[in-house]
Amino acid sequence: MREKTRTQQAVAELATRQHGVISARQLKGLGFSENAISRGVATGTLHRVHYSVYAVGHTALSRHGQCMAAVLSGGPNALLSHRSAAWLWGLSARWQQPIEVTAASPRQPRSDIRIHSARALLAADRDEIDRIPVTAIPRTLLDFAATEPRFLGAALDRAEKRALLDLGLLDALLKRCRGFRGVARLRVASEAYREPAYTRSRLERRFLTLTRKAGLPRPSMNYFISGYELDAYWPTERFAVELDTYDHHGGRATFEADRLRQEDLKLAGIEMTRVTGKRLDHDPDQVLSRLRRLLSQRRSELGLGPLPR
Repeated sequence: MREKTRTQQAVAELATRQHGVISARQLKGLGFSENAISRGVATGTLHRVHYSVYAVGHTALSRHGQCMAAVLSGGPNALLSHRSAAWLWGLSARWQQPIEVTAASPRQPRSDIRIHSARALLAADRDEIDRIPVTAIPRTLLDFAATEPRFLGAALDRAEKRALLDLGLLDALLKRCRGFRGVARLRVASEAYREPAYTRSRLERRFLTLTRKAGLPRPSMNYFISGYELDAYWPTERFAVELDTYDHHGGRATFEADRLRQEDLKLAGIEMTRVTGKRLDHDPDQVLSRLRRLLSQRRSELGLGPLPR
């Protein structure tokens, strides 16, 4: 009786760690026979969720429990993947059924789980969230690009905001998976997150060159006013341009300081806009056209007349 109690406790502890579910293989590893598993089902101790996977003592599984059950049912080394992995990582807000799993040697097609075959999964493609085996972020994004292209941009945005987007790891995967579905789409979509090779001085020189060619008044560069240094400033129009190079590691303190800076400048009667190095590099005509309109609008607000050339 004492041995039986210890076994039941071991089952309960393992199921608790696995969001309430356990596989037949794990039960057998704890000393259960096929007959004992059948008795557990008959008495309501075990509730079949998928092939060879059971909920222990209940049927109300959380979504994490449903994910774990699907992975356990996929067999050894199976991973939550595709749309389901994107949901678990927080890259997609949409919870979809059936749950998707990638396995090296999938069984026959199933109606309760969508099983994908992938015989070339490496250690770099594997990760874990809340003890649930899941495809790593780069692989999740690649699978998502292949199956949900409409939402790929949103998934990349979420990955970047959660500091999960590692372009080095992503590039390594894209190189390794040439020819895979979704590779070209993901490569193009990820370009928006790559910083142009600008130093601040080079960005400032390029900005000055473009404003001169566009016939705009020359701004004062690195101008100090109201306690701040402005990248480009037109004193007459009291208008500034901040030249931004994207920094993945700016952090919350920088974010807050930038907002306070803009507010202080506005209180001092200075309007400001931001121009990124990427925009200046990829669409200079649009940047300069908008800048001309903003300067003209500012002069109109101040009663200064048309923009001089």
